[in-house]
Amino acid sequence: MPQVPAPLRLLLPLSQTLAPCPLLHLSRRLFTSSSFGRAASLRALAYRRHHPPRRGNSTLRKAPKEEMAGGGDKEVAFNRKRAEGRDVGKRGSMELKARKLNPVNTTCYVQGLQRFCTEHKIKLSKIDHIFLTRVCSETAGGLPGLVLTLAGIGDEGMSVNIWGPSDLDFLAGAMRSFIPNRAMLHTHSFGAEWNASSSQPKDSVVILNDEVVRISAMFVKPRYPNGAGSLNDIDMKPGDTAIVYVCELPEIKGKFDPAKAAALGLRPGPKYRELQLGNSVQSDQFDEMVHPSDVLGPSIPGPAVLLVDCPTQYHMPELFSLQSLSCFYEDSSNQRESGKKVNCIIHLGPSSVTKSVDYQNWMKRFGETQHIMAGHEIKNMEIPILKGSARISSRLNFVCPQLFPSSGFWSVKPANDVMENDKSTSLEACGIVSAQNLLKFHLRPYAQLGLDSASIPSSFTYKDIVKELVSEIPEVREVPEQVLKFWQNNANVKNIQPAGSLMLMVEETWIGQKSAKLDGSPKHPRDNQEIPCCVEDASREDMEITFLGTGSSQPSKYRNVSSVYINLYAQGGILLDCGEGTLGQLKRRFGVNGADEAVKNLRCIWISHIHADHHTGLARVLALRSKLLKGMPHKPLLVIGPRPLERFLSAYSTLEDLDMQFLDCRNTLKPSVKAFLSENVTGSATPQLENTMFAPGSRMENYNRKPASPRDTTALANFKEVLQESGLEILYSVPVVHCPQAFGVVLRATEKVNSAGKVIPGWKVVYSGDTRPCPALIDASRDATVLIHEATFEDSMKDEAIARNHSTTKEAIEVGTSAGAYRIILTHFSQRYPKIPVIDEVDMEKTCIAFDLMSVNLADLPVLPKVLPHLKVLFKDEMVVEEADEIQEAAVY
Repeated sequence: MPQVPAPLRLLLPLSQTLAPCPLLHLSRRLFTSSSFGRAASLRALAYRRHHPPRRGNSTLRKAPKEEMAGGGDKEVAFNRKRAEGRDVGKRGSMELKARKLNPVNTTCYVQGLQRFCTEHKIKLSKIDHIFLTRVCSETAGGLPGLVLTLAGIGDEGMSVNIWGPSDLDFLAGAMRSFIPNRAMLHTHSFGAEWNASSSQPKDSVVILNDEVVRISAMFVKPRYPNGAGSLNDIDMKPGDTAIVYVCELPEIKGKFDPAKAAALGLRPGPKYRELQLGNSVQSDQFDEMVHPSDVLGPSIPGPAVLLVDCPTQYHMPELFSLQSLSCFYEDSSNQRESGKKVNCIIHLGPSSVTKSVDYQNWMKRFGETQHIMAGHEIKNMEIPILKGSARISSRLNFVCPQLFPSSGFWSVKPANDVMENDKSTSLEACGIVSAQNLLKFHLRPYAQLGLDSASIPSSFTYKDIVKELVSEIPEVREVPEQVLKFWQNNANVKNIQPAGSLMLMVEETWIGQKSAKLDGSPKHPRDNQEIPCCVEDASREDMEITFLGTGSSQPSKYRNVSSVYINLYAQGGILLDCGEGTLGQLKRRFGVNGADEAVKNLRCIWISHIHADHHTGLARVLALRSKLLKGMPHKPLLVIGPRPLERFLSAYSTLEDLDMQFLDCRNTLKPSVKAFLSENVTGSATPQLENTMFAPGSRMENYNRKPASPRDTTALANFKEVLQESGLEILYSVPVVHCPQAFGVVLRATEKVNSAGKVIPGWKVVYSGDTRPCPALIDASRDATVLIHEATFEDSMKDEAIARNHSTTKEAIEVGTSAGAYRIILTHFSQRYPKIPVIDEVDMEKTCIAFDLMSVNLADLPVLPKVLPHLKVLFKDEMVVEEADEIQEAAVY
């Protein structure tokens, strides 16, 4: 095979700062081991006072009239087919396409991969194969979202081969419970059955072998100590098997010698090429054959790369005894005979394993090999992997630190042992380097073999970002002081206001009149809005809402997908939705240790519906909690969600211990919750639907014909305990209009007695999930302290909102206004609005826009709407993506 020209074969290890891994550009194969379209025509962001007319070039066609429901009331129109789950249109066959072999390829981690690749303009559409080194939430947490994103690329979508050990079958079965098109999943598992018929040693199997690359897999199983002091694998569970991948490129032919060819009677021409390709030719002057060895220098073995995942110390004995690796050891006779040499080894295990003496001695057996340490280390937490997200979060923190606390990363200090280990300056000289984002290792051409640090993003600090901001927008210097006055005034008013007295809320002069309400009820006087008692008497330890993901469909550069963390402080916490990357967002907000504490102290997780952007981070959070609490007395975590989610979790639990109890959302409707809270939990708790939108005769009856009966009274008893321990009077689900079994949720805290002896009603938080405006949610939101409502589309895209069963910004605000909610926070924005959505200031009287990592304390609600106008100075020159541009949307939206 001729040498591949140009430096196309690249190896890019990425530091494991909560996300991606090494990227291997080899024939479009994607190796994973741990957890986009153009932006051509842009238009100026309109943080508008008035909407100008807009071209009719939306990405979605108007839904046919026969698919709409709601009669003449357009305000509550929705897509009936989508709500009933009958809107699956004709998509491509999702068949694997036979592509021409291409020596350009990608290798990386899946969790956080989409956001990283978007930021660095790495095209995922070029992937043919994905390889998993282990099958668990840590290594494959982002795989479902990635598969759905790939399925949404182009007119027909695309699909890829997914390879992994036999445990992959469990994951594929679990994913099929919510991935609509089974053809999206082309999984290939390998294991013992391959070894029986393979000519390879028992611990190795060849996965791919073509003219571009040869990929072999080696199995590494843990050996646990038994009572007799020996090791065994009796206790091994699915998901424990790790894979070592060996990637070998073809040998490099020796240099062609024209002088020798001429001496053998060959004239320059096509025969030279044939000899270079390894074919013998007839001499032009003599009656003899000329063989490649006559005119070519000695061949050089092709470069080889190892990806080694050794997750625990129990995997080390098996790794060290792999016979298939012996041909690469410098001290091995097999290595001397074959001439094989490993040029680069990427180590994916944690530092607790890779820094052990035994592991270090094993590394030395490879001789002069480049070792790249890509495992998790504390020092890596200092470097935000998503620079764009860290940049905008830091800018928001500078302007309003009260709502945007400093990221958990900036204050991270490495442990002393890590600091000491990193003081050694001889590591790089010994062929050991720490992975960095976009660090490259060239494999071709051979002359450039080795590390390349040219593409590594420059490091930056919080001070660097602020300095850049001030130089870019000089007027921003005054904004922090202006914002601080709101909190000072709020504190002063609370100090002088008698308990229980009324306080007038004087709004900013920029606020215009409010829009009409959905139900036509009279609006509250704009300047006489009373602060609820629960807010007026609130301490900063009562409740805080942190937005971990405020985007829709798929993760983007600036917004992760849906997740809201309700911090109840001493009484624990609750997650509302848990999209891909939720754990990473917790670590970005609270730091590594703080995120671990938040996960350990979770009381329950509530999931609104089965779309992937709302639940694919769930398994990772549950698995981490189980690990953190192992050996400690605790109860399984309660997960409340739609019934299809239970099928996914049950199937996935064969891979990892999720340590959870499931409760169907339909068993937490308001009548049911009231019934079993007031009666013995072992009694009948069948939902009574007469007063819900699923009632007989209602237009929503067909969406969920027969609610299931409670199957596990233990989960109901746990639910009752969760409410008591969380200080909640009630938590109940509300059916909404989006897809089958889609829900919103209401949380109301128990009342308390203030210092003056007055009984203060508890706060009430309502979260809409994904929905069209609907009467059931309006009714549930009556007098809510906070309504968190999705606002996927801007007002001019109402047709798209109806087709997708989502809400526009104005519709979301009108829901809260109609219900008399004290504060409305908008979230779940389409990714066509990268940083801030298009919205009319006239609608912002008691409304705020959510940003990722934004934290809203109960005590800060009075000043919340006043802050937003001051934030717009950060986005005055920003752009949003025009609808006509190629916006990649996930297959499930």
